[in-house]
Amino acid sequence: MKIDLTDTTSSKINSGLVEARRAIGTGAIGMVLTLVIVTDEGSAYDALKAAGEASREHPSRILAVIRRPGRSPRARAEARLDAEIRVGSDAGTGETVLLRLHGELASQAQSVVLPLLLPDAPVVVWWPENAPENAAKDPLGALAQRRITDAVSAESPVEQLGVRAASYTPGDTDLAWTRITPWRSMLAAALDQRRVKVASAVVEGESYNPSAELLALWLADRLNIKVDRVVSEGPGLTAVRLHTAGGDVTLERSDGLLAKLSMPDQPDRMVALKRRETAELIAEELRRLDPDDIYAAAVRYGVEKLHQDGPPAGHEVVDARTAAGQARSEAAEEEAATGKAATKSAAKAPAKKSAASANRTQR
Repeated sequence: MKIDLTDTTSSKINSGLVEARRAIGTGAIGMVLTLVIVTDEGSAYDALKAAGEASREHPSRILAVIRRPGRSPRARAEARLDAEIRVGSDAGTGETVLLRLHGELASQAQSVVLPLLLPDAPVVVWWPENAPENAAKDPLGALAQRRITDAVSAESPVEQLGVRAASYTPGDTDLAWTRITPWRSMLAAALDQRRVKVASAVVEGESYNPSAELLALWLADRLNIKVDRVVSEGPGLTAVRLHTAGGDVTLERSDGLLAKLSMPDQPDRMVALKRRETAELIAEELRRLDPDDIYAAAVRYGVEKLHQDGPPAGHEVVDARTAAGQARSEAAEEEAATGKAATKSAAKAPAKKSAASANRTQR
């Protein structure tokens, strides 16, 4: 069911949502969070499609904020709110409201969004593109417990990681980090089987791929080793090589679908490691709404440190068994927390330290 409202108000939109739910015989009780998508007309379709698919796992109220400040002085001077309400089969398992903010109202989006938030439910803000430099200080970001950006959409994706590190606030995350969750899980599992020290590592991936940089930062931070970043033709991440005294542990993926795991004295294994769609990434991020300390540690490590010689001063090479054990224990903590995410209490859940939150943050 769809309802179009022109030159409307937040109060009328709320009334329209109530009427639409009554018309199809559903309530708002099953929705567990409010997802605010800040986008433009060009990206709105893809973002709403991904959010709608993610709502199958996390029923939510989706508010798409589309700013249209206008090009002419007259258009910029007016202030008008147009809305489109979607419920039922047109909105996944929750409800969707498209908010088009015209003129001066485009700079006051928080005043429109605030009355439409689900009461006592967590708020997540997602910028598919054009994220602010400091998401937590953005007026919309300040309303949220979790703020999702995507460095891939930036003009200089790798440089964007420095911006994210400088402005990091608990609750921030990036889809470039979410993309490497399967990689981190696989590498942690491989290290769990080796009683050797990792001396150095190599991460191969496309140029300007922030996920490859984040994976290298994570390895350097957790293992205290030198990690070389090598550019490949892609797609995305293509290989990770961990150099040990007993031989290399290698995870290679050349086609974006299947990867080959090679370990000394063991037969090669093919593992599923496909590149995931945006809907899967958003669904993963909505499973936990508490701060991601491992992402914070990785992004703050600093891309420039990847190019220095040897491990950081004052650090020693870490035993792979110890690092893997940390990864396993953190992964167990995350799994226990997963069942509580996307609930009303999830927004207030305390941050959990994960030394290799390897299971939840790789891609």
